[in-house]
Parts: sequence; structure tokens; C-alpha cells
Amino acid sequence: MQRLTLSILIVLALLGVASFWVVPPIPQPQLYHNFADQRSLSGIPNFWNVISNLPFLIVGGWGILYLSSGSAPDGLQDSTERWMFLFFFIAVAFTGVGSAYYHLAPNNERLVWDRLPITMTFMALFAIIIAERLRRRVGVWLFVSLIVFGVASVLYWHVTETWGRGDLRPYLLVQFYPVVAIPIILAFTPKAYTRTENLYSALAWYVGAKLYEILDDAVFSFGNIVSGHTLKHIGAAVSCYMILSWIRQRRLVKTQAFKEPWPITDPNPHSQ
Repeated sequence: MQRLTLSILIVLALLGVASFWVVPPIPQPQLYHNFADQRSLSGIPNFWNVISNLPFLIVGGWGILYLSSGSAPDGLQDSTERWMFLFFFIAVAFTGVGSAYYHLAPNNERLVWDRLPITMTFMALFAIIIAERLRRRVGVWLFVSLIVFGVASVLYWHVTETWGRGDLRPYLLVQFYPVVAIPIILAFTPKAYTRTENLYSALAWYVGAKLYEILDDAVFSFGNIVSGHTLKHIGAAVSCYMILSWIRQRRLVKTQAFKEPWPITDPNPHSQ
């Protein structure tokens, strides 16, 4: 099943890249910066869209402290896993900082600092899942490469915007490809750890957050209490918390199989 999964992922990636020859460059719509809830409070503009980033800082900080404390004797088996997850939660914390900075005065220049840590978070998690479920060597090797690609997609968009022909296509690929690829990996590959349901929950919370983002105005129209974008921040932060919960609660399924360097799954499939 690993070969089938890899084949599916490669085909999807090739289709994503091939779409660049079909779909024209996508500039950043300026209406994106016109969020439904623009209320100020205590001298802070767009207060709720700014303050709703606090959960990212809490979850990111919690994850950093947890991983730095030497905890999770069963949930993390070596230093490689630890630093990969540590980077993930550092990126989560910076997502809160970058998003808050952007929402104080939404524009394209500030949006760069919002999107940079988001892409790092996505790519780090994607590499972690590859390392656990497919081949550990590949996941570790791809970790830096995927993060660099994610950062490059944001910088490419920003540069093309300054040229007057903005192009979001690479960034959209970075954001949505892992959302499609990770469930495929989880569904078709054997798990090394328990509590996979936490990962599915994280994905569900993220999808819900994106729906709230799309329904920003519609949600705010119900009594002008809270906007969809504010709820998007909260939902995405809960998604990150589910990743932390997964690390804290999971246990090894096949200890001996995990100790084999590569691959992480049963090294002798014909033994059964």
C-alpha cells in the first residue's frame, strides 16, 4: 500500500504543477483585506481579528514547553521527531504573531508575514506525516526542502504582486495539497502510533476554519457578534492543539518496527 500511496501522491503533485499551464496567474484580490468585523476596542483596530490569534500563541508556546521539557517518553522516540515537532510549534506561535500583525492594518505587505509561518506549519506537519507513515529517511530529508518551498511560494507571490502580476498559484498548492495528501496517507498506510483520530480531528477543525473564513460576512451578519474570520482563527488554533494532544496521548503500535531505521513499518512484509 505504501507504493500505491506514493503513486497517488506523485500523481496529485504532478496534476497540481500541471494546472499552472491551465490556470492563469491568480492575483491577490484586494477585497480580501476588507473583513466583516472591523471594530476597534481599547485602541486596537480590528480588535477581534487581532486578539483571536492569542490561541496560536498559547498552543505554540505549550507545544514548545512540552517538547523542550523532555516529556513524551512514548510519544516521541528520538531527537529527530522532537526537533521536527518543535519547529512545527514554533511556526504555530509565529502564526499568531504574524496574523495579529497583519490584522492591525490589513494589506499585501503585512499579509506576507501572516502567510510565511502558515506555510512553515503546513510543510512541517506534512514532512512529519511522511516520516512516520511512509519512509522516515524521506520525511526527514524533505523537511527542510518542503519548508523552503513553502516560504518560496509566499515570496514568489509577494514579488509578483510588486511586479503588477501577482500569482498565488504556488501558495495555494502549498496550502491545499497537504490537506488532500495527509488523509490519503493516513487512510492507506499502517500507523506507527495510536490516536490517529486526533489527526483526523485536526483536519476536520482546519476544514471548518476555512469554511468560517469563506463565510466571514455571513457569520457576522447574525447579530454582529462574531465574524467568520475570528472563528477561523480559533478553529485553526484548535486544529493545532489536536496535534499537540496527539503527541501527548499517542503510544507506539510496533516498537520493534519503529526501531528499524528505514522504513518505519514492518521491514519484512513476507514474514506474516
